[in-house]
Amino acid sequence: MNPVKRKQIFKILAGAHGKPSTELNFRSNFELLVAVILSAQATDISVNKATDTLYRKANTPQAFLNLGLTSLKRHIRTIGLYNTKAQNIIKTCRMLIDLHNGQVPSAREALEALPGVGRKTANVVLNTAFGEPTIAVDTHIFRVANRTGLGPGKTVLKVEQKLLKFTPERYLKDAHHLLILHGRYTCIARTPRCPVCVIREFCDYRPKTREPE
Repeated sequence: MNPVKRKQIFKILAGAHGKPSTELNFRSNFELLVAVILSAQATDISVNKATDTLYRKANTPQAFLNLGLTSLKRHIRTIGLYNTKAQNIIKTCRMLIDLHNGQVPSAREALEALPGVGRKTANVVLNTAFGEPTIAVDTHIFRVANRTGLGPGKTVLKVEQKLLKFTPERYLKDAHHLLILHGRYTCIARTPRCPVCVIREFCDYRPKTREPE
């Protein structure tokens, strides 16, 4: 894909979504971190339902430790892999208190050292909480990048590297959310909504779906 077409795609997406952000509900960097950990293999809707009541009970690392593992599991039991996630969150809270004065660190290495935090989770936190130009490649972004030609690759890391390299600088900070929203609501997995796609004429995806007859 040539730079002119790539720039036009991001310009259109930015115009369509304004100032995009995560659809996870949070009021602090810590709440964001917990929500992103919970969101692995889960929908934002399910996470928001769980954290709506959870954050009323606890919304700091120390408050989570006071809440305890058993109570935490009860609050997030509707989310997939909740047992493992609860254990990781409790361990993460302890590390935040012991190593970071109860604050979410802004360095990638420190974030990825936390239990339950991998590269993708770290990228989301770095981008959303600290404004870093990172791109967390989830299933939506992986699909959109390959279909459109914005950053084709066979692995998540390859797609991330290409998007970081070729995305126009002015759109790099918001690219993560722009691509997720496009993949979540338009460039969906089974039957992409090509007839209503705002970047249809610039997309490299050849087998575009047609208007229903």
